Amino acid sequence: MTPNLLAGATATVTFIFVFYLLRRGVLREKYAVLWLFFSGVALFFAVFPGTLVWLSATIGVAEPVNLLFFATVVLLVLVSVQLSYELSRHEMRIRRLAEEVALLQQQIDDLRDRDGRG
Repeated sequence: MTPNLLAGATATVTFIFVFYLLRRGVLREKYAVLWLFFSGVALFFAVFPGTLVWLSATIGVAEPVNLLFFATVVLLVLVSVQLSYELSRHEMRIRRLAEEVALLQQQIDDLRDRDGRG
């Protein structure tokens, strides 16, 4: 199997898998867009490999595969930063909700104590 066919098949499978997860509601749209975009770009470069060669020559990268690896590393770093941001945001929201629940529980306990039901 040639590298272009392997890359095209991998990009197609990735595109279908992400689309499947999106349709089932497992993956949210804001995350799926990035994966669909990059799998589409990978499929484009697999179908038209001369474009990657031309782009790497234009940018001044010695080997097209180096440009591909660099783009992949950048993609993974961006995804990691995005996920870290989302995780931090959710941790803050969970903490705030836990504090609100604790305050509400304290109010309920105070009301029970005042009514003599405690």
